[in-house]
Amino acid sequence: MTTTATSFELHLGDCLTGMKQLPTSSVDLVVTSPPYNLGTSYSTYIDTLDRADYLEWTRCWAAEIRRVLKPEGSFFLNVGAAPSNPLMPHQILLALVPDLFHLQNTFHWIKSITVDTRDGDEISVGHFKPINSQRFVNDCHEFIYHLTPDGRVPLDRRAVGVAYVHKSNITRWGHTGGQDKRCRGNNWFIPYETIQRRSAERPHPATFPVSLAARCIGITGLPPSEMTMLEPFLGIGHAALAARQTGVAKFIGFEIDEQYFAEAEARLNRTNDS
Repeated sequence: MTTTATSFELHLGDCLTGMKQLPTSSVDLVVTSPPYNLGTSYSTYIDTLDRADYLEWTRCWAAEIRRVLKPEGSFFLNVGAAPSNPLMPHQILLALVPDLFHLQNTFHWIKSITVDTRDGDEISVGHFKPINSQRFVNDCHEFIYHLTPDGRVPLDRRAVGVAYVHKSNITRWGHTGGQDKRCRGNNWFIPYETIQRRSAERPHPATFPVSLAARCIGITGLPPSEMTMLEPFLGIGHAALAARQTGVAKFIGFEIDEQYFAEAEARLNRTNDS
């Protein structure tokens, strides 16, 4: 249960212009997922820039994030690929590292997975967008790059950890401190919630789950009640919802699309949204 009511500063407008108004070293955490330049059908934004222009634009808004981020802050950047354009996430990363940021961790957001159990059962969980191809397999994951100013920012790994399967490990390993929780690692299985109608329930073509942003908040180890969080590409507000759920003190968001901005505000006004 959270004890802090989040203060929201939501701005309809271009994030590059908006971030220039923010003070230097004023933000603890950035969680965002920009347009991937893969031809996604957004409401108004055209997601098909020239590759060089797109990467230069990326460097521009990322430079503003670097300016406003505190020295001990973290920037979680969610980027995906298309099977026919697999290099894009890596090109985005190389546009930012090492001139602006250090890559401290790479997380894999697993949307769907099939596991073969020791008993021989096959368990499939999650959702993915199937493709009909003779060349490519279904793409069931995206990257979350954890970028920091110097690559040395401490994390609370067990804040989003998992219990030990074999409980004897709790006493066997000194680093456990007697706690039944270990580091989750860098594979994060976070499925989309099942929906019936995208237009009504998830009216945006490229969202991440609220719980993904909440996990990014938790692993920083920073007290949410003292945190300022920024989302330059607000979309329909999933990062804002995570901020509210976890009790982040202050949330700043920018969104250039009027339709998505209105949806984000509406979701924040619905107290039971998740």
